[in-house]
Amino acid sequence: MNPVLKLLIDGGSLTTGQMAQVAGLSEAAVNQHLDQLKADKVFLGWRPVLDLSREAAAGAAVRAVIEVKVTPERGGGFNRFAERIARFDEVESCYLMSGSYDLLVFVKGATLQKVAAFVSEKLSTVEGVLSTSTHFMLRCYKEQGFLLDGGEAPTTRLNVAP
Repeated sequence: MNPVLKLLIDGGSLTTGQMAQVAGLSEAAVNQHLDQLKADKVFLGWRPVLDLSREAAAGAAVRAVIEVKVTPERGGGFNRFAERIARFDEVESCYLMSGSYDLLVFVKGATLQKVAAFVSEKLSTVEGVLSTSTHFMLRCYKEQGFLLDGGEAPTTRLNVAP
């Protein structure tokens, strides 16, 4: 495996200088690997990990997970259908799933009503959608491997009387 790709997967918050030191490469070589990974569309970009439950970001967005059952298209299966859904601006991620539904779609909107409108006016009206089940995210405890501190005092174990 590409050593820079491995570092991106294992330690995505490292600087290019730190990656060079860990991988035993020059910083120029790391940048060259990054450029190649970008050209190959493996490395698509850096993303910050945000705790949207904080007061300053509380109104930033409403997030939801939507289970979607579809009828696969002839000649395109689920792929063309999923690509069409993924093009909506509200969609953050879209996955083909095994189990009781076909697609798992992560969406965000400014308000609960905007997300609901997306589901009722855009997603559910796409030809081939059989049903949707929307779950609104109320609180996040861990995001992309980072534990989020809810601002509460750490819990301690209660004393047990004999």
